[in-house]
Amino acid sequence: MDAATLDRPAPPRTDRASLSPWLVAELRSDHAGETGAVMIYRGILAVSRDPAVRDFAARHKATEQGHLDLLDDLLPPADRSRLLPIWRLAGWLTGAAPALFGPRAVFATIDAVESFVDRHYQAQIDRLDAERILPEIRALLEHCRLEEVHHRDEAREAGEGQRYSAALRLWGRIVGAGSAAAVAAAKRI
Repeated sequence: MDAATLDRPAPPRTDRASLSPWLVAELRSDHAGETGAVMIYRGILAVSRDPAVRDFAARHKATEQGHLDLLDDLLPPADRSRLLPIWRLAGWLTGAAPALFGPRAVFATIDAVESFVDRHYQAQIDRLDAERILPEIRALLEHCRLEEVHHRDEAREAGEGQRYSAALRLWGRIVGAGSAAAVAAAKRI
């Protein structure tokens, strides 16, 4: 599946007042995460000279920007994380640092980030399903999740995912833990 073939959903027509506080917090973390994701790819593009990595990063940056645009349309500026400058810097560094070490480090990083994002979006989708609410937002989150899974799978294939070195597996755990910490902070601030 090519992520470009997924139809971009229309922004949900949801009144902000109808969103429960838990969902606003989740959407705030999604917006922060997509902001960071755009910056991850910008960091990769700033450092990597490998044509395959640059092509990968440019394509996926465009997809992440599409996710950010959807969330921009959904989440009013007042509800966004006040830590966006930190998420931008952290994202850029999370892309640029592994790009210094080559393609496998880049792909291991994307594998780790997108594995976390898949679980994060799926938990939100599961809760919306359980509460039987907001099918338009559920569709938007599922659209984003499927594209993130595509990014993960492409990175895994390019980086020979199951054969990462011990150092790259450790780096992947650090990236996953950092992603979880960022989500926890973005939900509140």
